[in-house]
Amino acid sequence: MIKKGKPAPGSEVKVARITVVVIGLIAIVGGIAANGQNVAFLVALAFAVAASANLPTIVYSLFWKRFTTRGALWSMYGGLASAIILIVFSPVVSGAPVNEATGLSTSMIQGVDFHWWPLSNPGIVSIPLAFLLGWLGTITDRKREDAAKQSEMEVRSLTGIGAEGAVKH
Repeated sequence: MIKKGKPAPGSEVKVARITVVVIGLIAIVGGIAANGQNVAFLVALAFAVAASANLPTIVYSLFWKRFTTRGALWSMYGGLASAIILIVFSPVVSGAPVNEATGLSTSMIQGVDFHWWPLSNPGIVSIPLAFLLGWLGTITDRKREDAAKQSEMEVRSLTGIGAEGAVKH
């Protein structure tokens, strides 16, 4: 993207390595912040984020012939962003009540309260929002694929007819 489609030789590998390190550091920091949380609950949050970003795009791609790339992007980015924003401003991160027995809150950040979203899991809002954004992105897209091309791609995806043969490397 930065090199406008013409990267220097070897720079793609360098960018991939840097990306892996950055994502690994974010995961480590997130894991440290989630120390003491219920693992099953954290898995449920991960599934909610994944479903918000992927489920509408998969369902629309399988069952709606008019679904466009714009609809897919709106669905994925909108679902992902809404899920993460709702988690950050939920009692999971701040503002959960203090447990009488332990004297601690179940929030990741203790002693502060900036939550405005009352639910702990964002899926009930972020998944339908991603479906809505996918639909809206598709119906507002001016670039429509022609029916013949869609039929050809459907046949290729289901049968493999017209796919490229093996290439010797």
